[in-house]
Amino acid sequence: MFHLPSPLRGAALALVLSTAVLAGCGGGIYLGWEGGGYDDLPPSVSLVTSVTAARVGDPVRLSAAASDDYAVARVEFYRVEPNGAVVRLGTDTFLPYAWDTVLPDSPGGAVRYLARSVDDAGQVTDSAWVSVVLQR
Repeated sequence: MFHLPSPLRGAALALVLSTAVLAGCGGGIYLGWEGGGYDDLPPSVSLVTSVTAARVGDPVRLSAAASDDYAVARVEFYRVEPNGAVVRLGTDTFLPYAWDTVLPDSPGGAVRYLARSVDDAGQVTDSAWVSVVLQR
């Protein structure tokens, strides 16, 4: 038989009784571990368009597949202007991640789009650019 020293007997008895009381009312003891050591990876994202070639003013649906080891907070959709400026078209926070836009005129003959996935920790990943060729 195992015997606890006198000072530990009271603590052990209190722990057993409090566990029994909590278990009786649906509660319990929950242990957690803090202090890092977890590996929160950045999200992943890929982008496809509903068309690969279209005329100016035609609708284009941008669809992104985004995932994360914890949670995707949002997916942002961007277009590259002819001068190189990047313009945010909009943000989607719910599956399926998509954005509808119309094809603008571009002197380069194609319009480029990008999706940016942001996870719940604020980490960001950009998709590869996807181009839609302008049909004249």
